[in-house]
Amino acid sequence: MATTAPPNGKWRRLFALFLPIFVSQTGQYAMNFVDVAMSGHASAEDLAGVAIGSSLWVPVWTGAGGILLALSPIVSHHLGAGRHDSIARAVAQALYLAVALAAAIVLIGAASVPFILKQMSLDENVRHIAFHYLRALSFGIIPLFLYSVLRYFIDALGQTKVTMWITLTALPVNMLFNWLLIYGHGGFPRLGGIGTGYATAITYAYCFAAAAFAALKFRRLAPYRVLVRFYRPSWAAWKELLKTGVPIGSAIFFETSIFAAVTLLVGRFGAETVAAHQSALNFASLLYMIPLSLSMALTIAVGVEAGANRYEAAKQYCLIGITLALAVAAAAALFLSVFRGDVARLYTNDPTVAALTEKFLLYAIFFQVSDAIAAPIQGALRGYKEVSAVFWSALLAYWGVGLPLGCALALLTAAGAFGYWIGLIAGLATGALFLSFRLRAVWRRHDSGRAPCAF
Repeated sequence: MATTAPPNGKWRRLFALFLPIFVSQTGQYAMNFVDVAMSGHASAEDLAGVAIGSSLWVPVWTGAGGILLALSPIVSHHLGAGRHDSIARAVAQALYLAVALAAAIVLIGAASVPFILKQMSLDENVRHIAFHYLRALSFGIIPLFLYSVLRYFIDALGQTKVTMWITLTALPVNMLFNWLLIYGHGGFPRLGGIGTGYATAITYAYCFAAAAFAALKFRRLAPYRVLVRFYRPSWAAWKELLKTGVPIGSAIFFETSIFAAVTLLVGRFGAETVAAHQSALNFASLLYMIPLSLSMALTIAVGVEAGANRYEAAKQYCLIGITLALAVAAAAALFLSVFRGDVARLYTNDPTVAALTEKFLLYAIFFQVSDAIAAPIQGALRGYKEVSAVFWSALLAYWGVGLPLGCALALLTAAGAFGYWIGLIAGLATGALFLSFRLRAVWRRHDSGRAPCAF
């Protein structure tokens, strides 16, 4: 990735970055699915406890972990500029920051989770499972954050196949320890849903160990001497990471938390509506893995070109990424239009829930277009280190437009629960439009050769 490719070659290069990232993201999604499904076979209470614990953990992880995503454009810029010696230093500082963030989350969680769970109207056994699931998972938080740093370093070098294979091998590790610890096989204690937490922590440790081995031993990674040399912690480096990472993490938190909030709000419309909402959202999230993976690939490609001051090449990658995302969105929209009934029946045999799921999936078609525009542009802007725009877009789209409009439609009109989805669609469209204008402004600035300006 140190040199640019001709225009035709950029399609192949971006796809070569995208495909392993997509497999990795889908693999991580599959791990969450396996955790929930295997817990559900233990008991309904185990399923509920794991679901509640996961709903508390995921927004925290995606928000705080998103801060570390700042390493990707930083490494990409160093690579594009030929500053190879600076890469190991940046990774070392990110590892220190990862430990600090993870330790803070563990300490804050230990103090706050019991209080939060007590405020929820839960069966005592469900509360017990949720608490001990989170406590078990906490043993893997530091390895998870350390792995994330190494993953972003490896991906930023264009070696996305490495993290793909780590994720693919982690899935059977997760399933094995779920099988042993949830159901008590092989002489292990039968822990139910709590065992899922320990299995997840072990899987996180495996991912970090595998990534560390790759960084030290793989031919295309070892020359950067990551994890070999000691660097003193640098507040200046931490400041650079936080300056870029906090807006990224906050934007991701706004996105993940809004869907959790909508799920809680939909609850007032009854269990069947909640089940349909969750089913449709689950499938829409699976489809979102494609534009999300394109977004991450664009951060790498654009970051390298911007770091080398090849702004025309960076612009070409942006246009290719958006074009690919729109083509995929069109295909997904057509698929949902024709097969949404079949998709609904994958989730339920209840005819009422299936009918409601079909309706929610009809609205999900409109998600595809907005995501196809917004997600690649977010990745491109991160590659340019224009992270403030991504932050403000998420705040505006989800909390400024989406939720208020959704609440108004759901509570004041006949739209009911579908009003929340209409609000989210409007918010996503607003965010996509805002990001489009911002990206065009970045292009104009670099075309004219002016110095970067603050957002």
